[in-house]
Amino acid sequence: MMDREAEWSALLRAAMEGDGRAYARFLGLVTPVLRGIVRARGRDLGAAGQEDVVQEVLIALHTKRHTWDQTAPLLPWLYAVARHKVVDAFRRRGGSVHLPIDDFVDVLEAEAEPDALAARDSAALIGQLDARSAAIVRAVSLEGQSTAEVGARLSMSEGAVRVALHRAIQRMARLAKGAE
Repeated sequence: MMDREAEWSALLRAAMEGDGRAYARFLGLVTPVLRGIVRARGRDLGAAGQEDVVQEVLIALHTKRHTWDQTAPLLPWLYAVARHKVVDAFRRRGGSVHLPIDDFVDVLEAEAEPDALAARDSAALIGQLDARSAAIVRAVSLEGQSTAEVGARLSMSEGAVRVALHRAIQRMARLAKGAE
């Protein structure tokens, strides 16, 4: 491993100084190893997708070779470039997996029913707030309205609605703990 590291580092250093033969040799030695890395990490990309990624890695190495710190080991830098290009390929492809839900009907949980006690307790706590605070909590937390919508309706700035909502929720928490 150290022989490979030393040889490849020397070749890339020479290439960066303008030695075309060293660069061609470097690419010739690196490409099969990169191909193996891409195949191992990108099994689901298929042969054509893997080869595309290898080409992208080689282009990245060519355009970004100046970013390699010549005092640092070369192999980790090469492996990182390859790994990132494989990840980029998966991102472009999209990571969604489609499975028919019929296969999982027996193991999927049913939607939880709304908790009647929680709703009752929330209503009781909201009922202990002043009218404006109660209206804000209901609108934002229960009805899903935005703070901008609530602010426009109540002639308040969006920031003032957020502050009032925060204070109302804090008060409800204190009420629930029996601190008030």
